[in-house]
Amino acid sequence: MRELLLLINAVNTRPMRTLYFLVPGTTRKFACGGLFAELKTLELAKQICEAAVVTYRQREEGHLFLDDLLQKGEQRDSIFVVSWGFDVPKLANRLQRQNVIYHAHSSNYGFRLPSHVPIITVSRNTMGYWGQQAPNSLIYYLPNQISDEFQNLGLPRDIDVLVQTRKTSTYVRNQLVPALQKCCNVYVLDSFIDSLTELFNRTKVYLYDSAEYWTLQGVTEGFGLPPMEAIACGCHVFSSVNHALADYLDPGFNCQKIAGYAIDYDVQRILKVLSHGQPVTLPESFFADYREEKIVQRFRTILHDVNQFFDYQQNNPATIPALTSWRITQLKMQQFVSKAKRKLLKS
Repeated sequence: MRELLLLINAVNTRPMRTLYFLVPGTTRKFACGGLFAELKTLELAKQICEAAVVTYRQREEGHLFLDDLLQKGEQRDSIFVVSWGFDVPKLANRLQRQNVIYHAHSSNYGFRLPSHVPIITVSRNTMGYWGQQAPNSLIYYLPNQISDEFQNLGLPRDIDVLVQTRKTSTYVRNQLVPALQKCCNVYVLDSFIDSLTELFNRTKVYLYDSAEYWTLQGVTEGFGLPPMEAIACGCHVFSSVNHALADYLDPGFNCQKIAGYAIDYDVQRILKVLSHGQPVTLPESFFADYREEKIVQRFRTILHDVNQFFDYQQNNPATIPALTSWRITQLKMQQFVSKAKRKLLKS
């Protein structure tokens, strides 16, 4: 016990390890919500400890490159943060001698992680997934940040309905949008832009239907920032509630469920909202947990925990049996034998 207390005191007094956020690259060809969310998390981390971007598919001026870092050998004063879904197994294998965190956005990629890799999830949906898949791992919840720029700016709302073609269902693109274009002003965004702040502030109703897209991809909606950003800007949101969207969307209270039974019923509900004419006004407390201040507070606590864990791990092996497929088979056999014995005793 005395040794454990000394270790805890040492962790609380020494600087935190440097965080290296691994991304394939930061150029336009890698641009997506996941990359932007990861870079935002990096900026938040800089308020707590040293942090830097590390690329691993292409060298970039101004950023570290993974091969160069690994040539230096084991780096006990650093933590590598991996996040790029399909690349995680390969990266985890390359980083076996390093301290590694998995920053989990989407789930269902099909890989498993050893218990010496803590997992930080961006949604409770993903946290529940890893709570089942990695029962012996340290798991934390750190939601993505919604930037302060997303707020109602009081602009004239000249767009009745806004929809992005990316991630949107064929139903919305091919049926609902044409039906709405007959009776209102629909803006279809078919290209990627860095910020939707102005468009959201000009829009009355925002449509988001990603369930079909993620089903085809075979993985889950990691967080789903656009509907929350739209609500913060005063838009009425009609959205699917798949995966992480269910963390914060509440149909009938802060949004409406899209693709509700019939196209005519969707059109009817949307036109009713448009006739109402008033923007959505939710209290700031609804967004507080997703704003910078609260996330930094939560992140600081998580990083203290993780640094303490890596100190402990240096000199202590894992002692809890992993829930491997072989162990699951053993447990099922034990369960079967136990039930059989009880039946025999009753007969």
